Amino acid sequence: MSESETTSRCPVALVTGGSRGIGRAIAERLGRGGHAVAVNYFRSPDAANDVVRQIAAAGGRAVAVQGSVAVAEDRARLVAETCEQLGRLDVLVNNAGITSPGRRDLLEATEASWDEVFDTNLKGPFFLTQLAARKMIEQAGADAAATPGGVIVNVSSISAYAVSANRVDYCTAKAGLQMVTWQLACRLAEENIRVFEICPGVIQSDMTAPVVAKYDTLIADGLTPIRRWGQPDDVARAVEAVVSDAFPFSTGERINVDGGFHMRRL
Repeated sequence: MSESETTSRCPVALVTGGSRGIGRAIAERLGRGGHAVAVNYFRSPDAANDVVRQIAAAGGRAVAVQGSVAVAEDRARLVAETCEQLGRLDVLVNNAGITSPGRRDLLEATEASWDEVFDTNLKGPFFLTQLAARKMIEQAGADAAATPGGVIVNVSSISAYAVSANRVDYCTAKAGLQMVTWQLACRLAEENIRVFEICPGVIQSDMTAPVVAKYDTLIADGLTPIRRWGQPDDVARAVEAVVSDAFPFSTGERINVDGGFHMRRL
């Protein structure tokens, strides 16, 4: 079988923010599991290329694709380059995100930081998904033998429902991602595209590095029933499950990967 034939039969995933942290774990796990992976990065080509090498070393296929999900031209290029280099697009993982710049109190929050966070964490994923879904629908119509439909995964956060007054823009954008997930799930079901929200809790990554001491104490004191830090691969395992055929009659679901944080306790 030729390389082009192998690629055409291999499901292809685009993972945004795939060069580090949770995104890297997702890209590497999907790559090991049989997906060809487009590893999106914004400013870290070396890190993205290292992910590509790790996937290749495990017998998979991957490419690095640069772009900011906050920029319309970049979003279009991400989809175009993924399809050009890997042949198709079957899975989109909207993982790229930024925290609230400066973590200002809500009385000090600025319009500039609000726009920056929303462009990356909510607007970007929605319009990238729009492009990806159109491509998936086009593929299904053009090739009856192709893998039908596709899967969209939105990586959210427990901050979607847990208040942090110094990150109001981040929390609000993540809360909006649940409604975006529901909207997409309802509209795209008829196209055989399933949509999921993965909701990580306290995950050990560079984003949480500045607050390690705070969360060490909270976790030890029982913040979550499972008393440990979450790891990027915990999230990656959940993504791997929903992009497989394990949940063929599910869509619009929020899957918490949070050590049980979401449960109210007395």
